[in-house]
Amino acid sequence: MGKCSLTVALPVISAAGIETAILPTTILSMHTAFKGFTFRDLTDDARRIIDHWKEQKILFDGISSGYLGTIPQIELAEEVYSEFYRPGVLRFVDPAMGDNGRLYVGFDRAFALRMGKLCGKADIIDPNLTEAAFMLGMDYPGEDYDERFIRELLKKLCGLGCRTAVLTGVSLEEGHCGVAAYDSETGGYTTCFREHLPVSFHGTGDVFSSALFAALMTGQPLETALATAVDYTVESIRLTISYPGHNWYGVDFESAIPLLLKKLGKI
Repeated sequence: MGKCSLTVALPVISAAGIETAILPTTILSMHTAFKGFTFRDLTDDARRIIDHWKEQKILFDGISSGYLGTIPQIELAEEVYSEFYRPGVLRFVDPAMGDNGRLYVGFDRAFALRMGKLCGKADIIDPNLTEAAFMLGMDYPGEDYDERFIRELLKKLCGLGCRTAVLTGVSLEEGHCGVAAYDSETGGYTTCFREHLPVSFHGTGDVFSSALFAALMTGQPLETALATAVDYTVESIRLTISYPGHNWYGVDFESAIPLLLKKLGKI
């Protein structure tokens, strides 16, 4: 119940024309913002799925991970990145574990530091400010930062081992919000900002991550892919605002899919 994690990633990536295989690690009754949610650990099942995929000699062009509920599941994700990697495979990590200066229910600093090691196995990561701070063992900056701080933070994130770090939820000018990215191999720094909509909905990070992964997998360069994902996320939020009382459930990413497909050149 709800629009986050796989319930967002699967339809968005599939809509982009990418054949998608899913590896569920946890089943929740609802996302962790709701009290009393149920948690079903599927780590053992996931390992058997991985073994079967290997037996069938399944190959992937890209691997993306999102919410992981336990440290053993982080280790499982590392196994996937290792076992199914070959040159050219895009390894993408969304370290979904917190927001607004706090970790989600069930996570602690040890978990965050372990997630940082997983990010070191990736080609590209896209934490928000909260996740970045916890992975690096830093204090959460809140809104007290400037562009120099963001640039340094991105370099520290790449210091975990990934090639490219994308930082979400960045605002360097009042009324605008977006993302900043740094490519450690080229030294390239890029940003993408749009009008800040003064609302907060669950699942927007998953919408952005899924759209960014889809855009990269369809061949868009990073700067273009960032714009595609930001525009799609903003449109999803804008559409959701037209449904009063809908924000408890998640963003209306489905109605915005035509915009995503247009930006991907699919229609």
